[in-house]
Amino acid sequence: MTRLARRQHAVKSPEIGVSRSPAGDVLTSLIIPVIQLEAHFSRAGEAIAAAGGQTLARWLTLEAVVEAPATVAEIARRLDLTRQSVQRVADLLQRDRLTEYADNPVHKRSKLVRITPVGRKTLRTIQAAQRMWADRVGDEIGEADLRHASSVIDQLTRVLTIHGSHG
Repeated sequence: MTRLARRQHAVKSPEIGVSRSPAGDVLTSLIIPVIQLEAHFSRAGEAIAAAGGQTLARWLTLEAVVEAPATVAEIARRLDLTRQSVQRVADLLQRDRLTEYADNPVHKRSKLVRITPVGRKTLRTIQAAQRMWADRVGDEIGEADLRHASSVIDQLTRVLTIHGSHG
């Protein structure tokens, strides 16, 4: 065996004495495509948000308060982001008059982020662009396959939440 062949063999073979189950192998092979998919979703989200002159982060924050006002901490928890990053976005949205801060009857120091009429109009523009994108991509994949994929993603999320995503 040549030196190169030995090196490639070492990369392709599992660690000595350590092997995964067939399901573990499939899960492992799924990780990189899912990370790539997240990158594609992020790029698509940025392009969709641009239809309303916004970024993905600003769009997600508007969506988080469209039904009811929420604190920055609540928005951060819903989006699984840091409070500081949501605070920066909320401040920018308020500066641009897409949201406003309102008194919080539950907590004096923690203001509520509330969408404004200008924010609702902007969000409707983004939502229209998202509907067109989702219909085009969804029709190409098919409803049944997407429902199955969604179910598997929900299961993975539950398991990783219970067992921790770090191992």
